[in-house]
Amino acid sequence: MVIDKDEVVIRFSGDSGDGMQLTGTLFSNTSALFGHDISTFPDYPAEIRAPQGTVGGVSGFQVHIGHKLVNTPGDFADVLVAMNPAAIRANAHGLRKGSTIIYDSDNFTEKHIQRAGYISDPFTEDKLDSMHLIAAPITSLVREALKGMDIDPKTALRTKNMFALGMVYWLFDSKLKYTEDFIEEKFGKKPVMAEANSIVLRAGYYYAETIEALTPSYRVSPAPIANGTYRNINGNQATAWGLLAAAEKANLRLFIGSYPITPATGILEELAMRKDLGVKSLQAEDEIAGICSAIGASFTGRLAVTSTSGPGLALKSEALNLAVMTELPLVVVDVQRGGPSTGLPTKTEQSDLWQALYGRNGESPVVVMAAGTPSDCFMYAFEAAKIAVEHMTPVLLLTDSYLANGSEPWKIPAMKDLPSIKVPLAVKTEKEYLPYERDPETLARKWAVPGTPGLEHRIGGLEKTIKGSVSYTPENHEYMVRMREEKVERIVSEVPDLEVTGKDSGDLLVIGWGSTYGHIYTAVSELQEEGYKISSAQFNYIRPLPKNTDEVFAGFEKLLVCELNSGQFANYLRMKHQKYTYHQYNKIQGLPFTIKEIKEYCIKLLEGK
Repeated sequence: MVIDKDEVVIRFSGDSGDGMQLTGTLFSNTSALFGHDISTFPDYPAEIRAPQGTVGGVSGFQVHIGHKLVNTPGDFADVLVAMNPAAIRANAHGLRKGSTIIYDSDNFTEKHIQRAGYISDPFTEDKLDSMHLIAAPITSLVREALKGMDIDPKTALRTKNMFALGMVYWLFDSKLKYTEDFIEEKFGKKPVMAEANSIVLRAGYYYAETIEALTPSYRVSPAPIANGTYRNINGNQATAWGLLAAAEKANLRLFIGSYPITPATGILEELAMRKDLGVKSLQAEDEIAGICSAIGASFTGRLAVTSTSGPGLALKSEALNLAVMTELPLVVVDVQRGGPSTGLPTKTEQSDLWQALYGRNGESPVVVMAAGTPSDCFMYAFEAAKIAVEHMTPVLLLTDSYLANGSEPWKIPAMKDLPSIKVPLAVKTEKEYLPYERDPETLARKWAVPGTPGLEHRIGGLEKTIKGSVSYTPENHEYMVRMREEKVERIVSEVPDLEVTGKDSGDLLVIGWGSTYGHIYTAVSELQEEGYKISSAQFNYIRPLPKNTDEVFAGFEKLLVCELNSGQFANYLRMKHQKYTYHQYNKIQGLPFTIKEIKEYCIKLLEGK
């Protein structure tokens, strides 16, 4: 018996060594290739080697697949694969009523149960008795499936995730081919491992087929999506590829100078692999060296990038000031995570906004942008590079851990459809070369590549005159400060108008920025269907704000700002648009919002509670 469903949420969970990230990735790739719309949420433990079997060491991967548009990884799971009791403890609150729990019964020993914080029975103690519980002796069945193979017991048990994946494939009427192809490619030089993983994958599939407990299975039809070539992509990949596309459009060589840091390292890794596209990458010895090398590359005429997360951005701030003062194009990507200090290095947060806007000494304006979805990272990385080059200014692009590691289907654009990038290169003329002479419209100075005769000039952190000579004149300093500020503000002419999802007026406008897009959009859409006079607006351009911001705000009785921090964007709006009252809904748990909690808060606000 097969039951058709519009959407399903599956969560894979276990110890960090149980391969849950790979399992979730393979399932999501299979779903994407089948034609589902998907959204994923990898949830890594904050410690590299947390004690085995503890809640702190649980690694999870949530996949939301749908026949219709999917904007979030889902609030509650319909299916949980739990490799140990700690996985139950970590996910009990996130299960839908009547969910299916597939668990490795071999790991539910007294020792593991108590290590997870239970007394005797996880399902009773967390009131999960009403769930559809599938006890599968996965560890024992894997040993049996690989009996007689030339493989040691410890290595054999590393294939347990494939057994669980096979069971889930059967449950959702999925094909094994895509994963078998992956196994063959990954272990091409280790045929024994390839065979072992394939055997265990099929063993899990056929085990699910033979036990009555997993009847019925479910089927989610492909989503009706526009024609085109798609691939599953995460935010870090999309960011890297957006920068590559910008370099090609600008006919510039791309340089990235970065220091590895969670969760931004994937951008450096992705670009380091693209020597075939002319990318020069430097894994620097620290964050300061990373940004300084990028500034040096920008001086020589490269499209220069540095990537980091919050702690690294703090270290880069002095050098970012240098890029502001020298008026060189630079893209700084900040993949935000929980802080302060080391904080929650694998968890998501939007708490770097004020640092991005104001975390430098002196009057130091930079453009600040934020991507909203994993695939959005491509276009906003492209736009960040375009603005940086055309306006000769640093641009700070904010993503976060949720976007960086989450994935979704992305329609691959044609290069001819991407906007052109005009590079303001300086050329030798009969006139005297003035390094800080500005374009009358954009106020951008020209980009003089070193070694070009007649374009020699001084550059550095000291204040300059229009001729590039060092100046301590008070009036000149104020003039240059105002010019740099005005240059950034004039970019508003290229910022798209703020769009409203829903009607242009009503009782409540829900405001978000960056990665809160999917949860806010879905929550507001559901409330609109329930009859509430509510709309939403999502900001991707933070500095400068869209020019119609005031016009949009004026149409609503109440304004609610939802963000994953203590209220940084709400306070920024209070500075920029002071005549409005802003309500706040904030979450600082290292987790994205849920649709349910946004809806509940909106209803309370609408009903005056």
